[in-house]
Amino acid sequence: MAIGNFGSAIIFETSDNKVLNFTQFKRQVSSRWASHPRIGQKPVKQFLGPDIDKVTFTVILDARHGVKPRNILEVIDNSIIRGSPEYLIIGCRRIGSSKFVITSKSETWDEIFNNGELVRASMELTFEEYL
Repeated sequence: MAIGNFGSAIIFETSDNKVLNFTQFKRQVSSRWASHPRIGQKPVKQFLGPDIDKVTFTVILDARHGVKPRNILEVIDNSIIRGSPEYLIIGCRRIGSSKFVITSKSETWDEIFNNGELVRASMELTFEEYL
């Protein structure tokens, strides 16, 4: 069953044959403010507008769960290098109102078998809103 997706290249799902999901989903929605100093008084805040949304989460890639870790890592790398904006969909609903880009990936290779076969890896992805 599909959990969500980032465009058509990355599909998060759980089934009998494949488990590709995420944990520690965090979304940051913030605004921009200016601070104007005043002599002898507290500064005055001025609302400048909304800031871009940011999303981070961790993905576990495990070959024992029907995933090819190196292939997924390469797909993510290509998305970062191309700067491809896509909608981030979780549970059939878009996150935010705009597309996102993956701005960074941090990966950890947890298990490597004979001949350098990557069996288990984890990656933390950071997405930023693309306007």
